[in-house]
Amino acid sequence: MIQIAQYDGLIFDMDGTLIDTMPSHVASWEETSAYFNFPFMPDWLHSMGGMPSIKVVGEINKRFGLSLDPVNVSKYKQQVFRALGCPGNRIPSTCQILEQNQGKKKIALGTGSPKENAILLMEKAGLLDKFDAIVTASDVENHKPAPDTFLKACELMALKPSRCLVFEDTLLGKQAAHSAGMDCILVTDGALELCPVHEK
Repeated sequence: MIQIAQYDGLIFDMDGTLIDTMPSHVASWEETSAYFNFPFMPDWLHSMGGMPSIKVVGEINKRFGLSLDPVNVSKYKQQVFRALGCPGNRIPSTCQILEQNQGKKKIALGTGSPKENAILLMEKAGLLDKFDAIVTASDVENHKPAPDTFLKACELMALKPSRCLVFEDTLLGKQAAHSAGMDCILVTDGALELCPVHEK
């Protein structure tokens, strides 16, 4: 059983942590790769969950020696994702923790998704009104694995990083949490694993 009593604030990633959207994101990348003619590597793309699409395109360019326009490719990918209806079911283990602690602790969303997607998904999942602060890719310049998303969430909740616990589903997200000086719970297939910052 994960103990969270000692924390004053909880910060949740969205995709793959609160909402099971990663299969839809990967499917969107598959269609985008076919359209722009770059190799489709689902596991590698999945590992970059939490990174904004525009940054993922930069990684694709680096990996394959391409010069794709990040803005155009990212825009296309987001259109495909929205055309799919932004599907994704709640992940019970994390949503339960969020709802059990609403009103008892400060709660923030810290996601690499653009604001438009984040608001739409949280609304559909019935979670939008449960956050004291929301930080999206639109709100910071440096995205995960940089710590800025989580530090901004702390700032908006008026809490010190050491008093907050991050919930994430990728190693990039865990790295961002640890860089921010926060303990992290890694969500894998619904199971929760505590990754203290001092163990990084």
